[in-house]
Amino acid sequence: MQRRDLLKFAGASAALIGLPSVGIAKQAWSVDPFSLGIASGSPTSNSLVLWTRLDAPALEAAGLTTKPVTVTWQLAYDEQFSRIAATGVVQATAALGHSVHAEVAGLEPGRAYFYRFIAGAATSTTGRTRTFPAPDADVKRLRLAYASCQQWGNGYYSAYRHMLAENLDFVLFLGDYVYEYPASRPVEVRPTTGGWITTLEGYRSRYALHKSDPDLQAIHAAYPWLVTWDDHEVQNDYAGTHEGLSGTPVENFMARRRAAYQAFYENMPVTRASFAKLLDGQGDEAKVFGSVSYGRLATIYTLDDRQHRDLQACTPNNRAGSGRIDPSKCDILNQPQRTLLGNAQERWLGQQFASARSRWNLIGQQTLFGRRNFSTTGAQLLRNDGWDGYPAARRRLTDSMLQTRLSNPVVLGGDIHENWVGHVLSDYDNPDCEAIGVEFCGTSITSLSNTTSAQIAQQLELNPHFIFANAASRGYGVVELSPTQLTTTLTAVHDARDPKSGAFVLAKFAVEAGRAAVNSA
Repeated sequence: MQRRDLLKFAGASAALIGLPSVGIAKQAWSVDPFSLGIASGSPTSNSLVLWTRLDAPALEAAGLTTKPVTVTWQLAYDEQFSRIAATGVVQATAALGHSVHAEVAGLEPGRAYFYRFIAGAATSTTGRTRTFPAPDADVKRLRLAYASCQQWGNGYYSAYRHMLAENLDFVLFLGDYVYEYPASRPVEVRPTTGGWITTLEGYRSRYALHKSDPDLQAIHAAYPWLVTWDDHEVQNDYAGTHEGLSGTPVENFMARRRAAYQAFYENMPVTRASFAKLLDGQGDEAKVFGSVSYGRLATIYTLDDRQHRDLQACTPNNRAGSGRIDPSKCDILNQPQRTLLGNAQERWLGQQFASARSRWNLIGQQTLFGRRNFSTTGAQLLRNDGWDGYPAARRRLTDSMLQTRLSNPVVLGGDIHENWVGHVLSDYDNPDCEAIGVEFCGTSITSLSNTTSAQIAQQLELNPHFIFANAASRGYGVVELSPTQLTTTLTAVHDARDPKSGAFVLAKFAVEAGRAAVNSA
């Protein structure tokens, strides 16, 4: 192909300024400016976002902390960059944390590419990425990994080292990329720097800490990512515009949330259009939910259950955040207008389901979808922070699946630091009702669970729509799709406290297309 400039830019971090003239002295660096790594993401059949962020120590050493830095990006057909598919130049500015977002369009569908960044005399490592197949393509295979919850101090990201070898098409990250805590409990495996995080500079520093992990850098460079967020990107258990429960309350929670949302943009391979109003100072919201097709084989939906939700109902002692509640003693819980996704996102999702034509429909959202009764006394005890705290909203979603005859719905989740596998029911008040889909809620990369094996066994008996659960292991899941079958493999590391930990297959499951039944494989 002829060399083309296919970059779409907007805003301060993405202003097209033309390639630098030959003969201009290259900026020298005494510290590697690309030490936070590189990434690609938001893939479609013809576009990608390429990301990097210049690291603060390199900027400080070069005297560029407050100055814009010219960064060139290159996308090539080969690893040697002898055949350039697209190239451009970005101004990385202090206003956006010296982040770089190259939004590249006009690409070939279903094709692998290589990319890198150049700033003066420094060149980043090389990343590999790929576009999705064309929406009407007859695709025979899709292979993705899903992951969540990577608290820095709880362990190392050795799970990603094993994910590298999975021959994936992309990674789906379901929230809690960073944590706002000053240290990890009960044991700090590696030190968390920066104290409680509440400001833009604080969030930037926390992302920089997480992104310094070599295994996380490697998995970003190997595959494109689809990402959404959960609570810890801002604050534990926050709900919409309501402050959560961690650390000392701040004077202005919405200012904190805006800072956290901006930092998320600065550190993720996402489009500027989704964050434009917030970055331009014209609003407090960002658009994280969306959908993308993978040929005719699958549609992947990424949801946002934090930004638009109602406050958690009946949390004990009227404190902020979540708790376990008895639904018979909480009148608010079943109010029909209560929402987890927000009215606009619910309407959008219903419209998406109505027009869906894919063989499989993968719904990537933050947490456990099915009802989980914690009580061992014959009553009910539910966690009010997830779907159990918003039963009317969950029923609207399952009703939408039924009414639109959504083909093969598969709900993927995270948040709870445990693996749960089971069936999506049309009515969780009726345990004998039909299953309309399947669910795989994944464990964490490092974050810990305090549920015991005995409690897991009890809860499986109390909640028979689940067929498997495990709270002891850290790791990730891999979903492989064909037109006739889905298989999910749960991989766990032996010890997340060991940066060189080995891994093993914890469990494997299969789902036949056209049957909402998950079985051990």
